[in-house]
Amino acid sequence: MSIRILTVDDHPVVRAGIRAIIENEADMIVAGEAEDGVQAAALYEEHLPDVVLMDLRMSRRNGVMAIRDIVAAHADARLLALTSYEGDVDIYRALDAGACGYLLKDMLGTELVNAIRAAASGQRVIPPDVAGRLAEFTPRADLTAREIEVVCLAAKGLRNREIARAIGRTEETVKAHLKNIMEKLGAGDRTEVVTIALQRGIFHLDD
Repeated sequence: MSIRILTVDDHPVVRAGIRAIIENEADMIVAGEAEDGVQAAALYEEHLPDVVLMDLRMSRRNGVMAIRDIVAAHADARLLALTSYEGDVDIYRALDAGACGYLLKDMLGTELVNAIRAAASGQRVIPPDVAGRLAEFTPRADLTAREIEVVCLAAKGLRNREIARAIGRTEETVKAHLKNIMEKLGAGDRTEVVTIALQRGIFHLDD
């Protein structure tokens, strides 16, 4: 029997590329294509695919949320994150949501189809380079939602006074947040805070 695959990505060109790879495999078939997390959950219910290829960056309900939605309704769902995000926090979020694997979009066709077969057979799919990034993840260094908000505003070039106004707190509170953030990330200044946060996937410029 063919492995039935649901692809989820908001870029038609990406979906077409994945379809072209899958259609070359005798044991695989594209069961459906979704352009966002909301549509992904609906199509999963309709088609009950064997494997889902889930992008994380989508405008309407992102991939991590969609993974949680599907796994909550179908505990045995096999979902592979297929994304350009390679930060350790990105990887942790997807796996914590219920993904059985994490793939980067620059993987070659053979690597992708082998990963799909592995996922369909119940295996966990973590390529060596992804495993290396995941090993860098340190839960104790997690930033709070407020701290992430402060980092995002700092990344936009706002000064402490402007950040304080934006979050409805005092300038001293913002300074305290920044101090905590620097300690958690091992950063020496605001610029390094933003750089590290971007590299790790704590936030993205398009958030």
